[in-house]
Amino acid sequence: MLKVFDQVITDRGSKYAVSGAPARTKKEAVAAIKDLKRNKRFAKSTHNTWALISSSEGPLKNDDGEAGAGLVILRMLERDNITDHVVIVTRWFGGTHLGGDRFRRVQDCVRFYLENA
Repeated sequence: MLKVFDQVITDRGSKYAVSGAPARTKKEAVAAIKDLKRNKRFAKSTHNTWALISSSEGPLKNDDGEAGAGLVILRMLERDNITDHVVIVTRWFGGTHLGGDRFRRVQDCVRFYLENA
């Protein structure tokens, strides 16, 4: 059920991937992330940021240390009216801080997922 698009974007050494799966609750979203992290490459990533609009629990997000990134994903899901589906953006930090560009990369990943999943 988990769809993974690896190495979607590279920016100044940071690499990004995007994944997603049907999820109706926070518990199901966390289970999808746990499934993703069974792959050691994803377990060793710097951030696995995610968001979900749960029909039963409302909007949920987790920045996983990438402050503000969960809200970026959540807003894109709200704009497209996507419920009960968790979207996870994974980043491997490449050594150069991206500043505000990191939010653009998160948007690029979510857009890629929504167009290709």
